[in-house]
Amino acid sequence: MRPKDSWKFALSSLLLLASCAGAQIPQDKQLMSERQITTARHGHVLTNARVWSPDGRWLVYDIRSEGPPPGFNGDRIEMVNVETGEVRVLYQSKNGAFCGVVTFNPREPKVVFILGPENPTPEWEYSMWHRQGAIVDVTTPGKAANLDACDVTPPFTAGSLRGGSHVHVWDAAGEWVSFTYEDHVTAQFEKATDANDINLRNVGVSVPGHSVRVNKGHARNRDSDYFTVLATRTTANPKPGSDEISKAYEEGWIGDKGYVRADGSRQRRALAFQGNVVSTDLKTVPEVFIVDLPEDVTVPGDGPLAGTATRMPYPPKAAAQRRLTFTTERKFPGLQGPRHWLRSSPDGARIAFLMKDEQGIVQFWTIAPTGGSPRQLTRNAWPISSAFTWSHDGRLIAHAMDNSVCVTDSTTGSTTRVTPRSEDKSGPLAEACVFSPDGRRIAFLRKVQDGGVVFPQIFVVGLDAVAAAKGR
Repeated sequence: MRPKDSWKFALSSLLLLASCAGAQIPQDKQLMSERQITTARHGHVLTNARVWSPDGRWLVYDIRSEGPPPGFNGDRIEMVNVETGEVRVLYQSKNGAFCGVVTFNPREPKVVFILGPENPTPEWEYSMWHRQGAIVDVTTPGKAANLDACDVTPPFTAGSLRGGSHVHVWDAAGEWVSFTYEDHVTAQFEKATDANDINLRNVGVSVPGHSVRVNKGHARNRDSDYFTVLATRTTANPKPGSDEISKAYEEGWIGDKGYVRADGSRQRRALAFQGNVVSTDLKTVPEVFIVDLPEDVTVPGDGPLAGTATRMPYPPKAAAQRRLTFTTERKFPGLQGPRHWLRSSPDGARIAFLMKDEQGIVQFWTIAPTGGSPRQLTRNAWPISSAFTWSHDGRLIAHAMDNSVCVTDSTTGSTTRVTPRSEDKSGPLAEACVFSPDGRRIAFLRKVQDGGVVFPQIFVVGLDAVAAAKGR
C-alpha cells in the first residue's frame, strides 16, 4: 500500500493535497515554510538527534567538511539562531585537536561533543580509541569540561575508561549521557585469545555526581565529574545462532521516563542498540538489543568496571542485556538502510528501526522493549533514506525519503511529504531530520552550491500548517 494523503498543506494562501505516492508538485513552490538557516562557506553537520536548544531558538552543529583532507576535520562547534541567523562559536579546538558531533542537553544550556587529542603524536593521534566527550556551557563558551575520565595506566580507575567515546546524547532528564566506545588498551591485541580481549565497539554511559580522579602516570589520563562505565558486553567470536554479539552501537534512550516492564513495574533507564550476531549460516546480522541499566552504576558486576590490562571494562552489576529481534531467517535479515540510531517513542512503548520489507524496500518497523514480534509501520514505494526522530508527543516521525523531508504517522504508518522532491544533488542528506522540542519544525541538511563549491547547509521546515490542518 502506498502512502495516503493525510493532511492539507498551505501553499501561500491555498491548500494543496500532496501525497508521497508521487504527486507532481511544482518545483518553484514549497509545500511548507522551508528556510535556509546557514550560509557560511564551510561545512555544517547536524548530529542525528538533540541538535535544538531547549527553548527551540538555536541549532548546534560542527563544521566538518567532506575534504580534503577527509575524515574528522572540524575545529569549531557553533550554534545558529533559527530566526535571526546569528552564529555563535561555542568552542574552538586548539593544538591540532579536532571536534564535532555535538548535541544539546534537553533541559540546560550546555552541549556535549567529541574532542580529539591536543598535540597529537604518532602514538596518540585521533582515532576511534583516542577521543573523548567534552561539555561546554553555552553561557561560557570556550571552556570545556571532560565528560569521561581516562586512565590508561594500570591499576585502572573505576569510573574511568581507557579509550575513546563517540556520539554523546543526554537522556530526556538531561542527566545521564550515552555514547559508543572503543578501547585503547585492548587495541594492542590483534586476535582474541583465552588470555585477552580485543578492542570491540560497545555502548557506555556517563553519570553525574560521582567525581573520578585518576593517577597521572600517562599524559593522556584525565579526571571527570562524571562516573563512566560500559553498559554492554561483546565477544570477538559469537557462537552462531546465539545472542552473543561482536559489536554494540547506534544506541538510543528508551522513553522520556524509561518503559513499563511486562509485570507493570517501571524500568527507569534503558538503552536500545544495534548488536551484531552471527547466524547459523555464519553471516553477521545486526539485530535490536536492549540493556536495562541499574540506578547505581558504581557497583561492579562480573568483572572490574575499569577492565584489566588484557580485558575490556565490564558492565556494572544488574545491567541486563537482551535481544529483541530475531530476523536471521528473513528474506532480508537484519537492520538495513542508511546509518541510523534506534529511537524510542517518548512513552517508551515502541523502539523504531529500519529494515527491508519482502520487496527489499527499507521501511520503518517498531518493537516493544518487552519483546514480541516487530511491527511493520510503513509500506512506502521508496526506501527511508535518513536517520530519524520522533515528535515530542510521539505522533510523528521525521525522516527523508525520495529526496524529500517527510513525516510518518506513528499510528497509521501514513507518510507525507513536507518538502517537495529535490534533485539528487540537493536532496536532504542522510545525517539528520530532527524535530524541534515543540514538534513544530524539522532541521535537516542540504548541499548548496556557492561559487562553484558545494557546502552542506542547515535548513528548517515548519509544520504549523500541518498541525492546523490536522486539527480541523
